[in-house]
Amino acid sequence: MDLLRKILLTGFTFLTLIASAQDADKQQKAFQASYDAEGKGEYATAIQYITSVYKADSYEINIRLGWLNYVSGRFTDALPYYLKCIEMMPMSIEARLGFVNPAAALGNWIQVEKQYVEILKIDPMNTTANYRMGLIAYGREDYVTALKYFNKVLNLYPFDYDTAVMVAWSQLKSGKLREAKIMFQKTLLIKPNDSSALEGLSLIK
Repeated sequence: MDLLRKILLTGFTFLTLIASAQDADKQQKAFQASYDAEGKGEYATAIQYITSVYKADSYEINIRLGWLNYVSGRFTDALPYYLKCIEMMPMSIEARLGFVNPAAALGNWIQVEKQYVEILKIDPMNTTANYRMGLIAYGREDYVTALKYFNKVLNLYPFDYDTAVMVAWSQLKSGKLREAKIMFQKTLLIKPNDSSALEGLSLIK
């Protein structure tokens, strides 16, 4: 009886491995076909290839569907796929940044900011999240907070134009005129004759 049970178990395991290999091969072909369709701008077809092998517990499939729905303009459809990825892998910055794109396109700024906050809990020095949180704070005219976020990015990328000019403007708006003048001048080294930097300097007496 024990021998029969072992034989049956071995046979079942063998069949499971074959099925798993077949699934993997099918998924790889579906992904390749999906990439080819996306390259041609055929997003609906690219989505169909992935949905044909859909597995709810697959991070890779869900992240792919999130992206394809986003680039095809199906913003509302994209969100649940990214949320599934976040649920499966809570530390995934990739999935959270992916979620932000359709959420922003829909004007859901509360959810956008929430994801940036979560990203910074995972990775406090994440450049994308810090820069965009700086933009959010700047838009709210909270220049001190904006400067805090922008400075984190500037310390990592001192020769980055976008960050340098936003640091300069945040300094100017928060009354740090001397620092702003220096930063605007540095910005002009990165991008000579930049209109934004020149405008900022013109406002400093």
